[in-house]
Amino acid sequence: MGSRQVTSWQDRNITVAGLGVSGVSAARALAGLGASVTVVDGGDSEGHRARAAELEAAGISVRLGDADTLPEGTDLVVTSPGWKPGSPLFEAAGKAGVDVVGDVEIAWLLRGENAAPWLAITGTNGKTTTTQMLASILRAAGLKTAAVGNIGTPIIDVVTGDETYDVLAVELSSYQLHWAPSVRAHSAAVLNLAPDHLDWHGSMDAYAADKGRIYEGNTVACVYNVADPATEALVVEADVEEGCRAIGFTLGAPGPSMLGVVDGILVDRAFVENRQKNAQELAEVKDVNPPAPHNIANALAAAALARAFGVEPRAVRDGLRDFRPDAHRVSYVDEVGGVTYIDDSKATNTHAAEASLAAFEPVVWIAGGLAKGATFDELVQKSADRLRAVVLIGADRALIAEALARHAPEVPVVDLERTDTGAMLAAVREAARLAKSGDTVLLAPACASMDMFANYNKRGDAFADAVRELAAESA
Repeated sequence: MGSRQVTSWQDRNITVAGLGVSGVSAARALAGLGASVTVVDGGDSEGHRARAAELEAAGISVRLGDADTLPEGTDLVVTSPGWKPGSPLFEAAGKAGVDVVGDVEIAWLLRGENAAPWLAITGTNGKTTTTQMLASILRAAGLKTAAVGNIGTPIIDVVTGDETYDVLAVELSSYQLHWAPSVRAHSAAVLNLAPDHLDWHGSMDAYAADKGRIYEGNTVACVYNVADPATEALVVEADVEEGCRAIGFTLGAPGPSMLGVVDGILVDRAFVENRQKNAQELAEVKDVNPPAPHNIANALAAAALARAFGVEPRAVRDGLRDFRPDAHRVSYVDEVGGVTYIDDSKATNTHAAEASLAAFEPVVWIAGGLAKGATFDELVQKSADRLRAVVLIGADRALIAEALARHAPEVPVVDLERTDTGAMLAAVREAARLAKSGDTVLLAPACASMDMFANYNKRGDAFADAVRELAAESA
């Protein structure tokens, strides 16, 4: 489909892959525009059948239990983000000369006249927090906005709904970017790049290339992480509009065309007059919640995108002060016996865990779960000096134990084999036993949760419940 604008959806035969939230949203929107829509999904559970019945009542065909066969007559496939490029359905589409795009691509094509510009964010870690920070800053500036994309309300529902917006804060995953060739943001940021989802993309190069799509066609600013040269390389490679600028963010003192930190102050040397000499104060580090290093970097990226859109410094400060992070993202749970308990269950890969560990010292680290092909040597090497002890849980805990034995053999390790519902309580009790007053017990698993929990939220809830039980016993 490329960047061609669709003038009419009437009489199109569209297959939507997936009966999840984004698939249902795409199906309803396209059917409402006159397309003939068929939704396919490999599941056939009671929940699937209930959702299928709702769509069929709206005149949308649904095929359950077969997600591999391309429906006859299909001239476009719209996929939900998680479907792998090598799925049989897409191979069949390729052989038939049928384009495959994602829900974000459809949202971009469905924008009306005078549509709200997109300020887009991607990266291995920190996407949701940064997008929410950006939305908070934009609201503080008096702009009507919404945080959308890989977060909140399906983006198709937002762009086709009755509400009008001044600007949208758009979180985009690598999956979504892979299937969105036409998206052209006002400004965009890649926060960081680290190995993740390589089973989906096939290689780190392919993963990075999909992340880099977010810069294509940017008109005002491509925001990159000075500490992560791979993000700047993506800017260099991007085909942008004339006049679009590369804007860096750094935890150190910023150079011209950068945002950074000086004496506890977030400062802007990018969107000021005479940026060779001048700097604009935006906020204090203490205005960032929590003021962990990786979260200060998130705040700087959000500020850069807001400033690219013309937001005044005061709104950056007020928006950061108003922002409250979602649960399970470096969230304070309690202090028991002089030990602080922090829930960062959202740290589902090594890059996120490294950032979390860097914010505390000394740490009793609770880690483990599904490694998703990750290795842990670099993480342990960088974090070893901060570790008081480690408690390991989950299916791939042995991989972390082996890295600890190689690079931090002096650090005590407790290896919990149990995977029942009481495993997290046992892990917290072991961590409490190992911790000393002034320490932090940190849940930053560096792994996915699905070996023991439905999702990272449930894992974080189990941690918080265990800490509260421990606190009640100590009262």
